[in-house]
Amino acid sequence: MTHTDADAEHAATAAAAAPARPAATGLTSAEVAERVERGEVNDIPVRSSRSAGEIVRANVFTRFNAIIGVLWLVMLAVAPIQDSLFGFVILANTGIGIVQEWRAKKTLDSLAVIGESRPTVRRDGVAVRVGTSELVLGDLIEIGPGDKIVVDGTCAEADGLEVDESLLTGEADPVVKHPGDAVMSGSFVVGGGGAFQATKVGREAYAAQLAEEASRFTLVHSELRSGISTILKYVTWMMVPAAIGLVVTQLIVKENDLKDSVARTVGGIIPMVPEGLVLLTSVAFAIGVIRLGRRQCLVQELPAIEGLARVDTVCLDKTGTLTEGGMDVTEVRALDGADDAYVRRVLGALGEADPRPNASLQAIIDAYPDEADGWRCTEALPFTSARKFSGATFSEGDGVRSTWLLGAPDVLLAADDPALAETERLNEQGLRVLLLARAAGDLSDAEPARGARATALVVLEQRLRPDAADTLGYFAEQDVRAKVISGDNAVSVGAVAAKLGLDARTVDARELPDGRDDMGRELDRATVFGRVTPQQKRDMVGALQSRGHTVAMTGDGVNDVLALKDADIGVAMGSGSEATRAVAQIVLLDNSFATLPSVVAEGRRVIGNITRVATLFLVKTVYSVLLALLVVCWQVEYPFLPRHLTLLSTLTIGVPAFFLALAPNTERARPHFVRRVMRYSIPGGVLAGAATFTTYLIARHHYAGPGALDAETSAATLTLFLTSMWILAIIARPYTWWRIALVAAMGAAFLVVLVVPWLQDFFALKLVGVSMPWTAVAVAAAASAVLELLWRWLDRRSPE
Repeated sequence: MTHTDADAEHAATAAAAAPARPAATGLTSAEVAERVERGEVNDIPVRSSRSAGEIVRANVFTRFNAIIGVLWLVMLAVAPIQDSLFGFVILANTGIGIVQEWRAKKTLDSLAVIGESRPTVRRDGVAVRVGTSELVLGDLIEIGPGDKIVVDGTCAEADGLEVDESLLTGEADPVVKHPGDAVMSGSFVVGGGGAFQATKVGREAYAAQLAEEASRFTLVHSELRSGISTILKYVTWMMVPAAIGLVVTQLIVKENDLKDSVARTVGGIIPMVPEGLVLLTSVAFAIGVIRLGRRQCLVQELPAIEGLARVDTVCLDKTGTLTEGGMDVTEVRALDGADDAYVRRVLGALGEADPRPNASLQAIIDAYPDEADGWRCTEALPFTSARKFSGATFSEGDGVRSTWLLGAPDVLLAADDPALAETERLNEQGLRVLLLARAAGDLSDAEPARGARATALVVLEQRLRPDAADTLGYFAEQDVRAKVISGDNAVSVGAVAAKLGLDARTVDARELPDGRDDMGRELDRATVFGRVTPQQKRDMVGALQSRGHTVAMTGDGVNDVLALKDADIGVAMGSGSEATRAVAQIVLLDNSFATLPSVVAEGRRVIGNITRVATLFLVKTVYSVLLALLVVCWQVEYPFLPRHLTLLSTLTIGVPAFFLALAPNTERARPHFVRRVMRYSIPGGVLAGAATFTTYLIARHHYAGPGALDAETSAATLTLFLTSMWILAIIARPYTWWRIALVAAMGAAFLVVLVVPWLQDFFALKLVGVSMPWTAVAVAAAASAVLELLWRWLDRRSPE
């Protein structure tokens, strides 16, 4: 027996076990209370983020925190408190990381509640909306186009019901459901309507797993995180031999005082650890989630923020994205002498026949609310994106029976029909046109539109979003190409796009080539595409990706789900169907297209700034490893105590990196994160380490007698600080007033340490004489000049 067969059998068994009720009325309040008492409730806890315990564990129990923690305890035992400052800094940073991620968790949890679906159930014969967690076994749940099936059940009513089970089976073709058929949670309705009786709720239903995966605060694969993991792996390989050599040199070869040797050994190991890099990345992501949350933007997968930074093509569905959901009927043009009053009556009857009208039909209902008195619908054919028309058969009274179709003129009519010319002219004005046609046969025919006779054109005007033009302008400025992909008539879509300032060249998707390469070339040439089927939307996303583009897809209807699933980033509107919200990584809860620039900007800010600050952290690691190796080779005392490197790290990396990581950044992220970071950090670290050790060796020859080691350390510290400051100044470009102020403040803070006596004593820093300090400055200046030239040369040679 297959898994599906087993599910169907289990569903039937559960349905039989539940007390039988007439399908039309659903459960009574007493029966609902009884099931709640027995625990037969769909009480799956909403979990949109990691738990508090997981957040603490993820931020505290890391490999490098363990290394630093052990070294901190050692330093507390053998050295003054100022040599243990690095431990307190790590505690503070870890605390900041926990607090920021907790704030992000609270933001996500509150947004997940706002975006939670509320299915319609029948209880006591009345349709009511309840939370997903309030469903009970045996509930009768109504469904229509776009609704997600949230629990497993058995179909009780079906009116042209078509269900997409692609999230479960991978098969995109919709499945027609009849009463008695099993329906599975995780699927969604693409056409028609009906109701089903819940047979599996809670953790027994597949929806429990789907909901958890769809809304989790995930830390899944991303180039940024995998790149940092790769860097940390390299760092570990470098640290181990360098640390062992340093321990041997300081404790055995030099035969120094034990406490001083331990302090200098720890001072050499600590800066090798880029302890703040992972933490700062998590903080940047968390703050990004909080910022987007304030704009009513739900980030369902954390790496989506990073993905947005890499987007170079955004595919927009016209309806609900560039245009508002509502429409207005501006004109009805009767054809072939049809009576206007009769046409209005037909349109009113079609509106009443559909219990779940789409935006076009709702506009007709609003225009002709009371035109169908006395007509009775005997059969209905719901609208689907693939079919592009709906229909109904009416009994008009006195034995008169008629069948009507309403939909796209170019689908219902032959290519040479004269009505299409008028339709084309109206489409060129940006108007949407539906054709009312009288069917020649029955709705149950294989081709119900064959032989249909045109009766009237229904002209609708779409409401443009007031912010759409500005948003598209932003994408153009940021070098992000917009592609309008719509199921509507290509000419009409092109007219709307032209009003918004886009290239009005349009392509009818029915004329697109099938091959991915050929389709990709056409997509690169054109901007607007009409008459796109749901499967074509998916193929178009794949064609763009095959040509190296990073694609974001926006949408709000069930016809967008396949494309949203395959796009690098799926963006759904909060008012869209449950299906689109389930598969999208980003949900715009306020339905504002104008939020997208903020979302893209946030992604660019995160990845662009993390790339900057990663270079700072890795420079420190490289010069620390190099210094340790040089000390081992020369068999001299390590030049620094932990307090010196704590001061340097705080002023040249820690504080600046925090501000730079949260600064605005609109540059589109580029690939090859590890290569780009290492390209700059390795030469920067090597030059800084070599310059520092050069000053240290010169100082060892210059100073002699008691206190010589402190004087040598102070000179080496000055060179390292000045070189690191120049690296910071390069990283901080392009300069703004606050970036200049940041670099200047860090320099001023170090100057204060050098001139205030008690700070000199606290950090064991005192410049002795005149010639050696100026020599240290000269060495730093030479290293900075070489570094400036080298990085400019690397910039010119960069393929990006």
